[in-house]
Amino acid sequence: MSTTPTTPTIVLVHGAFGDSGMWKGVVSKLQAQGYTTLAVANPLRGLESDAQYAAAVTRSVDGPVVLVGHSYAGAIISRAARDASNVEALVYVAAFQPDEGESALENASRFPGAKMGPDTTVATEYEGEPELRILPEHYQDVIAGDLPAETTDVLAVTQRPVRVQALTAELSGRPAWRGLPSWAVVATQDHAIPAQAQEFMAERAGSTVVRVEASHAVSISQPDAVAEVIIEAAKATR
Repeated sequence: MSTTPTTPTIVLVHGAFGDSGMWKGVVSKLQAQGYTTLAVANPLRGLESDAQYAAAVTRSVDGPVVLVGHSYAGAIISRAARDASNVEALVYVAAFQPDEGESALENASRFPGAKMGPDTTVATEYEGEPELRILPEHYQDVIAGDLPAETTDVLAVTQRPVRVQALTAELSGRPAWRGLPSWAVVATQDHAIPAQAQEFMAERAGSTVVRVEASHAVSISQPDAVAEVIIEAAKATR
């Protein structure tokens, strides 16, 4: 007779300008602690469609889930968890925690300090829609200031662009953080989403806040710290 797992699976959703490889160190730490993990290949095409995809992947997991989002994926998990009843906790990693009617870019500009803008990005039109990427020469400063150049040089050219409409779309409906326990890893040296903005959103959501001295790429530069927060969230659901 099959039984439903009681230890939650950790489902990780990456944000813009990266891919699932950004979770490599976090996954290793979680697996070493006995947690089953699943990294979602975020389409980065639009908030609603990306959230629907993340929800579908999450629903495919047998048993409870801790749903984790980095950066733009914070908006995704805030929407996706409403359609995945097995989500028991949310973890936001240097991430957006939008309220109903808010967009990612709106929250990024709520406080000063963001270096992502017209001078550091380039837009390319594809299928009638502009998609955004960080200019390689600015990638380290904007995304990963605490990583060595030999690492950021690779990340800069392998980044996955995001459709502009994904960042400007407003969250529809009640965000999942209003009904689920949440944790927030605030990256204090973040130049993509200012730490003040992360603090504001986390406080509003009632999240348990853990501050880490790191860039926006905190999942790469401080994987142990990120994994520890995820494990804390997982243990709190038992």
